Amino acid sequence: MEHLQIGQTRLELRQGDITTIAADVLVNAANDRLAGGTGVNGAIRQAGGPSIAEECKRIGGCPTGSAVITGAGRLQARHVVHAVAPVYRRRPEDAALLHGAYAASLRLAEEAGARSIAFPSLGTGVFGYPIEEAAPIALDTVAAHVRAGSNLTQVLFVLYSRRDYDLYTRLLDDRATARGEQ
Repeated sequence: MEHLQIGQTRLELRQGDITTIAADVLVNAANDRLAGGTGVNGAIRQAGGPSIAEECKRIGGCPTGSAVITGAGRLQARHVVHAVAPVYRRRPEDAALLHGAYAASLRLAEEAGARSIAFPSLGTGVFGYPIEEAAPIALDTVAAHVRAGSNLTQVLFVLYSRRDYDLYTRLLDDRATARGEQ
């Protein structure tokens, strides 16, 4: 399954490059200093241009498990939410911090009036969070947010690798089957 309808919100999976997605909000896999980096962070900053880095510098930082919002520069979005996932260390609080990063992103998007948001798989790159543990947290956090009432009409997960896309697809299908959703 590549998508799931939950009320008015379409939860959708795509394989590809998040910087090519047109959405009201793109989520960046940021670090707590809001500094440049590699992976999604580097790609978003490069595609969006210097205004994103300038805004991040003015903000100064963001606690792990939270997020901040900036403009989107040259990206096909209105805003970028910079979400800070934990560096994975097998600590009990890792899951709560990852959940917090997704929840804060959703809250900021809603507060900005967004109707669509695109997420990468937070924390599963250089921060080392195993995708098999991170993906269920991502999907469950988004689904709970939408079921609780949301103005979002589209939530995308944009997965760069085929392996990650296939894992998210399998998990989304399992959740839809368990709830009798399509």
